[in-house]
Amino acid sequence: MFDRSFIVFLLVGVANTLFGTAIMLVLYNVFGCSYWLSSFCDYFFASILSYYLNKRFTFHYPRTDLRSVVRFALNIVVCYLLAYGAALPLTRAALAQLDLSRKVVENVAMLVGTVLFMLINYAGQKFFAFRAETKV
Repeated sequence: MFDRSFIVFLLVGVANTLFGTAIMLVLYNVFGCSYWLSSFCDYFFASILSYYLNKRFTFHYPRTDLRSVVRFALNIVVCYLLAYGAALPLTRAALAQLDLSRKVVENVAMLVGTVLFMLINYAGQKFFAFRAETKV
């Protein structure tokens, strides 16, 4: 599972994460958007960049077809819901004793969600979205 593609995935992920996280934190902290809208916009726009970069450079997937786009989008949605759905309650529980503001807790949760998303997204892209087609 952790071969050369994982290293390239991490490098692409750094660029993608900086791009998406900047969108998310600006929407949340500057424009006052909600936790869910801010994190959704992060993954919506960053996923477009991610699809192209990972298809081309990480997994060397040769085609752009509806099937790969649908699998990629489904993977992103599932990973997003799992990562951010878990990040908020886990962060609230972990920081409950610190008497922090909702805004601080949700900022931390967004960063936790980013890490969780990255970990499960790699597996989803490698083994589902851009998996090598087997010949029968």
